[in-house]
Amino acid sequence: MHRTYSLRSQKAPTAAQLQSPPPPPSSTKSGKFFGKASIGSSIRKSVAGATGPELSRKLTQYIKMEKNVMRAIELTAKERREVAKQLSAWGEGNDDDVSDVTDKLGVLLYEIGELEDQYVDKYDQYRITLKTIRNIEASVQPSRDRKQKITDEIAHLKYKDPQSPKIPVLEQELVRAEAESLVAEAQLSNITREQLKAAYNYQFDATRELAEKYALIAGYGKALLELLDDSAVTPGETRPAYDGYEASKQIIIDAENALATWTLDAAAVKPTLSLHQEYDEEVDPEEEEGLAAEEEFAKHDEDEELAAPK
Repeated sequence: MHRTYSLRSQKAPTAAQLQSPPPPPSSTKSGKFFGKASIGSSIRKSVAGATGPELSRKLTQYIKMEKNVMRAIELTAKERREVAKQLSAWGEGNDDDVSDVTDKLGVLLYEIGELEDQYVDKYDQYRITLKTIRNIEASVQPSRDRKQKITDEIAHLKYKDPQSPKIPVLEQELVRAEAESLVAEAQLSNITREQLKAAYNYQFDATRELAEKYALIAGYGKALLELLDDSAVTPGETRPAYDGYEASKQIIIDAENALATWTLDAAAVKPTLSLHQEYDEEVDPEEEEGLAAEEEFAKHDEDEELAAPK
């Protein structure tokens, strides 16, 4: 059996990894209590939205939900690798062509599982970045609460005892509280925008890499399928001997090279935005000639009208 080449062997860092070093393993891989249980996910999600400072509760719940997404992707990656091994095991007992092609397809499917596992680690960086916003939200809540409490006390005193000597003191406290609140709110505004952009850049870069590598693997997988002779045979007829071993091995080598050299700078899919089109784009040469001709005719007609006797 020709099982001599595998993407699962030890490999040098890819170009994408050299361009942007991989993050540490995600927190979902620690195997902690309730680590992979769905009941744990449900408990975390409900508790996250019911505790902590009110301002940060929604984002806290969102971050916990994203952790559940990561666990699902991690499980998918693990199952994908097991499926790849099973495909190879099933194909081994078939004819030579089916055996070779299924083994190489298993190699590609296993690599998809590896890529998904790496994606989980990068996805975790996006979550960790969002936690910065959650933390600043939690720190801003006390200043909001203090300002509101002083405001309520002043209103209460003005209603019950408008001449109370505490009112001027509380008003001074309110001025200081508002000043502190202004600083905190400005920090929240700045950090929210900065970290939101950073977080989703992490996620979208990782998603783009995974999607383009999916497409690469799919292309090489379809090339492997072309090695299968699917022409119908009649009972008793023998298929020609399979001679695609070197070709299938080369397809796997090409796939590995393509994955190893891929970088974000070389991404094939580029977004096309219509909302920021330049209005001073270059005019097509033929269109420009037509416009020039129309101007010339208009000028000629104008000259004739001026020269005509009155």
